[in-house]
Amino acid sequence: MSLSLQLIVFLPLLAAIVAGLFGRWIGKTAAKVITTGSLFAGAALSWPIFLGFITGDAQTMVVPVLDWIRSGDLVVDWALRVDALTAVMLVVVTSVSSLVHLYSWGYMEEDPGQPRFFAYLSLFSFAMLMLVTADSLVQMFFGWEGVGLASYLLIGFWYHKPSANAAALKAFVVNRVGDFGFSLGIFGTFLVFGTVSIPAILEAAPGMAGSTIGFAGMRVDTMTLLCVLLFVGAMGKSAQLGLHTWLPDAMEGPTPVSALIHAATMVTAGVFMVCRLSPMFETSQTALNLVTYVGAATAFFAATIGTAQNDIKRVVAYSTCSQLGYMFFAAGVGAYGAAMFHLFTHAFFKALLFLGSGSVIHAMHHEQDMRFYGGLRKQIPFTFWVMVIGTLAITGVGIAGVAGFAGFWSKDAILEAAFASGSTAGGIAFFLGAVAALLTSFYSWRLIFLTFFGKPRWAGSEHIQHAVHGHHETPDEEHGDSSHAPVAAPTGTAGYHPTKAR
Repeated sequence: MSLSLQLIVFLPLLAAIVAGLFGRWIGKTAAKVITTGSLFAGAALSWPIFLGFITGDAQTMVVPVLDWIRSGDLVVDWALRVDALTAVMLVVVTSVSSLVHLYSWGYMEEDPGQPRFFAYLSLFSFAMLMLVTADSLVQMFFGWEGVGLASYLLIGFWYHKPSANAAALKAFVVNRVGDFGFSLGIFGTFLVFGTVSIPAILEAAPGMAGSTIGFAGMRVDTMTLLCVLLFVGAMGKSAQLGLHTWLPDAMEGPTPVSALIHAATMVTAGVFMVCRLSPMFETSQTALNLVTYVGAATAFFAATIGTAQNDIKRVVAYSTCSQLGYMFFAAGVGAYGAAMFHLFTHAFFKALLFLGSGSVIHAMHHEQDMRFYGGLRKQIPFTFWVMVIGTLAITGVGIAGVAGFAGFWSKDAILEAAFASGSTAGGIAFFLGAVAALLTSFYSWRLIFLTFFGKPRWAGSEHIQHAVHGHHETPDEEHGDSSHAPVAAPTGTAGYHPTKAR
């Protein structure tokens, strides 16, 4: 397992270096093969580890990599930790990322910057893998900032487009707000426990329950302060209410980027961190209540916004924000297993919905407004059926005791845990979560009906009026042909292709 774990983590980094630095010489095909192959290899190695923990054959392991920092009492060893929680994340990150890499072969075929794009994707995957295998808070922070950097590069990939630059900067700045809280939490944790080793902190955490510490001229509960500061970081990375504003603007990046950020990486980092540090949060009911209330409010708030969106990608984006709220209030009521279960199921059906949306956008000549769709069920039948499957999963369709799609089991487990907690916070979370589930069904099926049913409303779209080809399932000969001449770039945006705007 030791060698497998190192290969899973470092193959994407090696691929990113090769594609990023030498892509111009080795060519786009070689860059795509190397980066995509590294993620598929990682997925192939991750699944046996995951299955080993399910069957009980695997055990927690720490793989030393190198001595990193020695400064007084601060000792940080770079080590890769794999346990049941990490195994879940390894499967999620490598599986979804490998499929996003493969999808990007067709979606980005006409883009001249493909080696750079695939290098960024692999760098993103490496950073997330570093985060989930961290054995110390400093190492986790390294991966935490790594996904922030990679998201900035990917959201602003079409840097000749002003709105993409603005969205990338917004994501970067808003996340720095959350990361400031996270860094303060790490500093405070080291001050209190004298170590940044996660296992050592979690072992000592119960002994600090009820203690106080000086902060801003006051005496406050030590563990409440530390957990709240750490949770501020989670709020930024996982787009919770107040620090959620960067998430919808992240849609300015290519659609595969949206799938990667929203499904398997970055936004799930906050949920993972809270679950990883759950023994710390368990020492402070105040911190748990905060997690519950913020998660429940986000689940409801984002769902209400999703009902009024017309941009197909923004509907799915606000859906992600809402589902992350479910995961947080599950953690807040102590149902960490249900939170991780929903994280796992959500990663796959949300990636499916984003990639399906990309296929619709591609077929509609990069028109993203659903008001100009309609009647696409027969035009792109494969996309229709996979998006229906994804919608059945996110809306939780199923029959108790018989069968159900993924969301039926994971969302019900969260709502059941909130209701069974018996607390005021849990009761409020259950009510808001149930209403959010109703709203999720509304906006999800609204997307399906506006896109695939009814009479075609294509005539009102400027994108479609000026299109050369008709609507086709992707990939197809017309849309997959890299020799297809791009539309001339507007003044001052040389190199930017309007046909590939999103």
